[in-house]
Amino acid sequence: MKDLQHDVFLALGSNLGNRYDHLQAAIEALFETVGGIQKISSVYESPAMGFEGPAFLNCVVWLRSRLSASKVLKAVLTIEKRLGRERKTTETYTSRPIDIDVLFYDQEIKETTQLTLPHPELEHRRFVLQPMAEIYPQWHHPVSGKNMIRLLAETNDESALEKQSKWLRNPIKNIDFARFNYVAIEGNIGAGKTSLSTQIAEEFNAKLILERFKDNPFLPKFYKDQSRYAFPLEMSFLADRYQQLVEDIAQFDLFKDCVVTDYDLYKSLIFAQVTLAEEEFTLYKKLFQIMHKELPQPDVYVYLYQHTERLLENIKKRGRSYEQNIQPEYLQQIHEGYFNYIKSLPSEKVKVIDVSDLDFVKNRSDYLTLVRTIVD
Repeated sequence: MKDLQHDVFLALGSNLGNRYDHLQAAIEALFETVGGIQKISSVYESPAMGFEGPAFLNCVVWLRSRLSASKVLKAVLTIEKRLGRERKTTETYTSRPIDIDVLFYDQEIKETTQLTLPHPELEHRRFVLQPMAEIYPQWHHPVSGKNMIRLLAETNDESALEKQSKWLRNPIKNIDFARFNYVAIEGNIGAGKTSLSTQIAEEFNAKLILERFKDNPFLPKFYKDQSRYAFPLEMSFLADRYQQLVEDIAQFDLFKDCVVTDYDLYKSLIFAQVTLAEEEFTLYKKLFQIMHKELPQPDVYVYLYQHTERLLENIKKRGRSYEQNIQPEYLQQIHEGYFNYIKSLPSEKVKVIDVSDLDFVKNRSDYLTLVRTIVD
């Protein structure tokens, strides 16, 4: 799955009520609906600008999101309204419990009636430039080409900022994914294993190991003539999966918190039992058992269940020509093979999750529900 993440920078401010609580509530809501939070700046207090009112607490938040710029804005406005912000039709500034401005969306330059990118006033606002320079000093303004350090040095805003000692909390710390060393995401063909593994690796700083199925020359041939190509296909898959897991899991990465894979070696035996003749499978199983004993086992084995009709829809949607003739009976056999294997595993290591009605790629709420189910 290609990377669809976008860098989004938002300025948050509050000058009514419990200002810290309003900022924290906004961050929680952004995490739930917009995307994973990469960094949160320090909180700075600054005087109200353009009107008489209590001092503001301000910060800048850097997120990575799969939403379009217009959908980010829609989510921001919804969060503001939920937290008590009433936007006026006039351009007069007023006090508010929460204010969220979109500063940057990647390096995009655009101007509509609803949204201007980058934010047109940020170069004149020290309370934005200071926290922005703190979390990403080398980020460049796409129009002027100047980075945040230079813009801060050149701004004509001389407002006094007071850095606060209290920090805002990143909601991702409430999801203890780092307690796992090795997580295997499994499922039938088209269940969404690669999509989920990729999302988790991006957000939870995990080393990602994806199955190299595209490099297997026997796969397209197998779907055309299964009896002829089943054994060389399964043997090549077994050898490649074993080699990849041995090399990648054994290679310690100081900068990653855990390992996430979109397959487990045991899938080789499950598929082979369906595709191979009895004598071939007996030989295959002997080789498999030798290899399987040498590999580390996942701390948690996640099986994404989707009903057959949904699997066929997903397979058709992703458009791999050699998969288009897969039959429902074949998918059911694979599913039964997985469940027979799952029954042999310790129950505390297995998470079987029905994702038939979830869209964890497009809907962040569904994604977070899935992640929390894995961790709980």
